Amino acid sequence: MKTDLDNLKFPDKWKDMKVVLCHDWLTGMRGGERVLEVLCQAFPDAPIMTLIHNKSSVSDIINSHPIHTSWLQKTPNIHKYYRNLLPLFPLAIKSLHPPKADLIISTSSCVVKSIKPTGNTPHLCYIFTPMRYAWTFFDEYFGGKSIKGALARPILKALRKWDKKTANRVTLFVGISNHVKDRINNFYERQADVVYPPVDMTRCKINDTATDRYEKFDLIVSALVPYKRIDLAVEAYNKSGFPLKIVGIGSELTKLQSKAKNNIEFLEWQSDETVLKLYQTCRMLIFPGEEDFGIVPLEAQACGRPVVAYKKGGALETISDGISGVFFEEQTEPSLTDGINRCIAQKWNQEQIRANADKFSTQNFVNNLNKSIKECLT
Repeated sequence: MKTDLDNLKFPDKWKDMKVVLCHDWLTGMRGGERVLEVLCQAFPDAPIMTLIHNKSSVSDIINSHPIHTSWLQKTPNIHKYYRNLLPLFPLAIKSLHPPKADLIISTSSCVVKSIKPTGNTPHLCYIFTPMRYAWTFFDEYFGGKSIKGALARPILKALRKWDKKTANRVTLFVGISNHVKDRINNFYERQADVVYPPVDMTRCKINDTATDRYEKFDLIVSALVPYKRIDLAVEAYNKSGFPLKIVGIGSELTKLQSKAKNNIEFLEWQSDETVLKLYQTCRMLIFPGEEDFGIVPLEAQACGRPVVAYKKGGALETISDGISGVFFEEQTEPSLTDGINRCIAQKWNQEQIRANADKFSTQNFVNNLNKSIKECLT
């Protein structure tokens, strides 16, 4: 299958640059790893510094690079429970020593933004969000007033202090959305550029082979963790009885399955090819959580399908209300159901939906990132 990576044009100056890439962990192919893939194509000789690496879970493009891991890599079965070792991450990142280069580019949502450059090497951090566990969604991750929350609170307070202090190791922050830019300013007291992440418009396309393809099911593609609010969708579709397919795995899977009626199907992990077909054949995509940006809604739009999304966060920058989707105002079942009903009632133009996603193409990502790289190097 052809992708945007097959036809990308990189700036000539990038060919002569010695770059070090840094990524929090290499344990799966999510939105952050898709960004890293583009950078791997742009800088084919660049080493990658990361906390841990599970070779079988990332692409050949990433695995083709020299990959340097922290001492956490030696821990038995680390790939299964590494997130539970969050308090150790600052020590682990301290053990990574990037070689001297023209530029460090980190892609971070946790601690790799705090890697210490060698000498005066400029450091551009393409940041998906400041550490979500420490700064936002505390109750969703740790249960608020639970025992787990009480134990986590002092640890996360110290982690926030460290995270803010080490923000000065970054020469230039580049956020994935204006929503994230505001967080960078609030938490780190730093300004940031904004460059939207890439959507693979070559891979994601409208499928015109069937005439009834939009009437059979609605779709969710998401990690099944608390802040994604998949529980809202389960509640709404339990009441409506309309088929809903949910792609994804996570800590909430068993809990959600126990609450769902037979019209809701949990597909767990699926290949890129299968997810693409689901995008192309669903009636609509449901996006009930507050996201930093959200690649999934754009992939669905690139396939010509409308999105019903919570009216907050990155979705406000990626969905055109009434053109490529509709918003619901509150994270409640009645509000989500109202959004679904409005989406059903509207007649959609799939070409217009796709055109909204085209603004976020991979080539646009490269072109805009080049402006930030020039800024970082001056």
